[in-house]
Amino acid sequence: MLAALAGEVRSRPPFWLMRQAGRYLPEYRELRAKAGSFLDLCYNPDFAVEVTLQPLRRYGMDAAILFSDILVVPHALGQPLAYLEGEGPKLDPVRSVEDLKRLSRDRFHETLAPVYETVRRLSTAIPEQTTLIGFAGAPWTIACYMVEGAGSKEYAHVKRWAYGDPAGFGQLIDLIVEATADYLCRQIEAGAETVQLFDSWAGVLPVAEFRRWVIEPTRRIVALVKAKHPNTPVIGFPRGAGHAYEEYVAGSGVDAVGLDTTVPPVWAAQTLQTRLPVQGNLDPIMLAASGKALETATHDILAALAGGPFVFNLGHGVIQSTPPAHVEALTRILRDWPGQG
Repeated sequence: MLAALAGEVRSRPPFWLMRQAGRYLPEYRELRAKAGSFLDLCYNPDFAVEVTLQPLRRYGMDAAILFSDILVVPHALGQPLAYLEGEGPKLDPVRSVEDLKRLSRDRFHETLAPVYETVRRLSTAIPEQTTLIGFAGAPWTIACYMVEGAGSKEYAHVKRWAYGDPAGFGQLIDLIVEATADYLCRQIEAGAETVQLFDSWAGVLPVAEFRRWVIEPTRRIVALVKAKHPNTPVIGFPRGAGHAYEEYVAGSGVDAVGLDTTVPPVWAAQTLQTRLPVQGNLDPIMLAASGKALETATHDILAALAGGPFVFNLGHGVIQSTPPAHVEALTRILRDWPGQG
């Protein structure tokens, strides 16, 4: 995978899957039941290492991604966080400059120490040829959760603050930028070989705001990480960006870009892959469905993108209802891809 991220064209493209460790695996569900809360699972290195290794044992992906969650960053900044069964994450909302006073970086790395310990252990636990991926949420997406206090359909609170008081909202973004860059650097120092920025809600912004709140904060994080770790590739994933993918690639400074399900692979090959390696972008529902549709869609992506620097992945994470056997079927298709050797 590191060779592909460096721009090499591999005869068999490397692959891993977003959310490759998780609820679709029975061994994960068993361990999750023992852990207590989801945060307890993320902050317990014994459990987090085991969960990270589970899909590798089954499928032998070319990369392992640290098992954690993007919301450990606001949690480490002092924002109360809970995961409610069937409802997802709940945070005490931050919606003004006054609310920012409740946040602090004083115990940031202390809170995240178990995550760094998990990375350290994984760096020796995974096979030598397997790449270890660290990650964080990108500032806009983290701000969405911090301001809305949960997932959202309209993003009314966060947009209202960003549009109506950009200077005040910018203070929140600045805090997230600095904390996230520090967090990624600590992961790299613990053994992560590449890092990914997940901007799951990038696609909800108009173009001008996309530039201001997605591209520019990402550029700043990449610059801060590269100042300390110039040889560590940074993958950006601006989900839902559409044609703004091109501007994101040009302006963010990322070394590779993850493609969501909606990006046409042929367009990506012509427009993005000529500039940098790309990653993606099978529809996770296609994986859940499997059969001939899975084989055709996978071959179409490979035909379009395997001729350039490419990492095969999904366009978003593995969904809970995916049978493990379907991931095995995808693995066979990828390993049988013509031209490997």
